[in-house]
Amino acid sequence: MPIPTTSPVSSLVQSLGEFPPESVIFGKSEAMQALRSRMDKVASANVPVLIHGESGTGKDIIARMVHGLSPWKTGPFVKVNCPAIPGTLLESELFGYEKGAFTGAYGMKPGRVEMAHRGTLFLDEISELDMSLQSKLLQLLQDGQFCRIGAQEDKKVEVRIVCATNRQLETEIENGAFRQDLYYRINVVNLFMPPLRERRSDIEMLVHYFLEHYNRKYNCRARALSNELMSVLQKYQWPGNIRELENLIKRYVILGSEDVITSELVVRSEKDMFNPEINLDGPISLKKLTRQATRELERKVILKVLQAHHWNRKQAAKALCISYRALLYKIRDAGLPANRATRPKEEEATEGVAAD
Repeated sequence: MPIPTTSPVSSLVQSLGEFPPESVIFGKSEAMQALRSRMDKVASANVPVLIHGESGTGKDIIARMVHGLSPWKTGPFVKVNCPAIPGTLLESELFGYEKGAFTGAYGMKPGRVEMAHRGTLFLDEISELDMSLQSKLLQLLQDGQFCRIGAQEDKKVEVRIVCATNRQLETEIENGAFRQDLYYRINVVNLFMPPLRERRSDIEMLVHYFLEHYNRKYNCRARALSNELMSVLQKYQWPGNIRELENLIKRYVILGSEDVITSELVVRSEKDMFNPEINLDGPISLKKLTRQATRELERKVILKVLQAHHWNRKQAAKALCISYRALLYKIRDAGLPANRATRPKEEEATEGVAAD
């Protein structure tokens, strides 16, 4: 019975190979500054912390910072990526086993919980734990004890638990997939990671950081992005958050063309063109939604006409029966690239590229 010996590190931390500066991690947005203040207050307290937010927002980095600011920072930081380990192996990975506990257990093996003694245990995507493991984790949180597979006695351990999830655990509780008592145990303090679309003021700083880092890492000399492309990045919805931005900049550095970014963003944006966000909890402004839909329809029409005329803007303006200057304004207002000579075959190839 093979047991994983390593735990995957999130894309952002692993790919950077270094801890990003705090100015890059938190940026300038109010949401991230509030997160920083809250994190500083809870880091020194030996209480469980729940970090929640969409995938790619950097929950792994915040977990490491909580550990680094705690009195147990000299102890181990042990991460378990719950979805990456098959359910049949996750129990032995977490709690270890005794010799002879099952076929293939030729010796005793301590689990991740034991390895995190006097340090931090980080459970990434905790919603993936099955109910039996949730019960064992609840025991650990309640009295600091656990039992190896095949053992007769419980072991005592001192460990701080930090969990992360991209799901709404309240919904998981309603669906019977997550224990309510465990939720209250891990949610003593919660830290919310805002999506990138809610901290657009930080996009430019992140772009510069990733550009400098990957230029250095790959020994490249990719130039700073144009103002037009930066405007496109500011208006994009970023479903993959910081991880998506990082991967786009990485491709740009390696391939050296802004078309690498614009071609992908245009295709991805088209897929979400007619999917307005409607808040059903409050009043709905029909006028605002209609205006938004009209703008999106206009953007799509302009994009299709530009593609049909191979991005010849003068021909596109003539086909749309508007002035050249008006088209330039609408291109800029819609967040479209100002100039792109991508051929249809290349555009078709980009449709198979999914967001990382």
